[in-house]
Amino acid sequence: MSHLKQILEKGEFAVTAECGPPKGADSEIVLRKGDLLRDKVDAVNVTDNQTAIVRMSSLAACTLLRGAGLDPVLQMVVRDRNRIALQSDILGASALGIGNLLCLSGDHQSFGNQPQTVGVFDLDSIQLLQTVKAMRDEGTILGGDRLSARPDLFIGAAANPFADPLEFRVTRLAKKIRAGADFIQTQCIYNLDRFKTWISTAVDRGLPEKVYILGGVTPLKSPGMARYMKNRVSGMDIPDEIVKRMEGVPKEKQREEGIRICVETILRLKEMPGVSGVHIMAIEWEEAVGEIVERAGLLPRPGF
Repeated sequence: MSHLKQILEKGEFAVTAECGPPKGADSEIVLRKGDLLRDKVDAVNVTDNQTAIVRMSSLAACTLLRGAGLDPVLQMVVRDRNRIALQSDILGASALGIGNLLCLSGDHQSFGNQPQTVGVFDLDSIQLLQTVKAMRDEGTILGGDRLSARPDLFIGAAANPFADPLEFRVTRLAKKIRAGADFIQTQCIYNLDRFKTWISTAVDRGLPEKVYILGGVTPLKSPGMARYMKNRVSGMDIPDEIVKRMEGVPKEKQREEGIRICVETILRLKEMPGVSGVHIMAIEWEEAVGEIVERAGLLPRPGF
C-alpha cells in the first residue's frame, strides 16, 4: 500500500520531493539521491525523461528506490508510449510494489536532446487517469478486457494554478478529479496571492474534499534561475519582487535566500484551507530538501 496514501488519509501534512534519474545506467546515483531524501519526505517522485531528455527510466529508478526502503511515485508521461505500453507499465509497476502513479502529458520533445522524435500522445493525461482508475477499480483495460489481477495504485495528477484563465484551471482540476485523481501536485508556487485565489475557488467548489492537493515549491539557486523560470518556462509565475529579492543578496548568500523563500512559502501553504501537503522540486539539489523540511517544522516524518 502507498505510504503517501496512508499519510494523507491520516490527515498529516504530507511532504514529497522530486528525484531526477541520471543520464546513464548508474544505479548508485539514484540510491545516493534516495539517501539524501530518506526520513525527510513521505514519498519520492521519479521524473519520466523530464524536459524530453533521455534518462534512466522512471520505472527502473522507482524500483531501485523501493528496494532501498523508500516510497516512490512513478511519473508516467503520454508523450513516449502508446496505450499498450502505458497499460503494460502500469501493471508492471504495481507488480514491483510501486504504490503511486502520477499521470502527466510530458514536456514536448522539441525541448529535449531528441527533437526529431515523433511524439506518441495516443492518450492524453486525463484519459490516462481514466485508464488507471478503470484498471484499479473495475479490473478492466481499455476496450473492456478483464485483468487477472488489479493494480494497487494511488493515482496522482498535476495542476497549474497560474495559467489563464483562472476559472478554467479550476475546471480542469475538477475534470482530473472526476477522471480518477486521488492526489494533485501543483506547479511551482511563487505567486502566493494567485495561488490563494485558485485554492480558495477550489475550496468553494468542494474540490479538496475529493482530492488531496500538494503545493509545489522549488528553491531558487540564483537570480538567473529566477529570471529564466519567469521568462522562459511555460506556466511559471514568478513576481518581480521575488526576482529582486534574489538579486539583492551577495552571490554567496543567494542559495540561502532561495531556501528562505521556499520555507516561507511552505509556512504560508500550511495555513491555507484545502492544502494537504507540499511537493518539493529541488532541481539537482536534493541535499537542500532536508534543511527546507526541518526549517518548515515538518520533521520528524512518520515512518515508512
